[in-house]
Amino acid sequence: MTLLVDNQLPLALARYLAANGWECTHVLDIALEAADDLTIWQYAK
Repeated sequence: MTLLVDNQLPLALARYLAANGWECTHVLDIALEAADDLTIWQYAK
């Protein structure tokens, strides 16, 4: 399972989780920081 961390949570959280064995991506990593919720949901699916 890969976690997708949304904008309201800090980038540092995604980095912390990734450093501790979780497969994790922040929306900033995939250039979706300005995307609406529907676009992010479609990416996550």
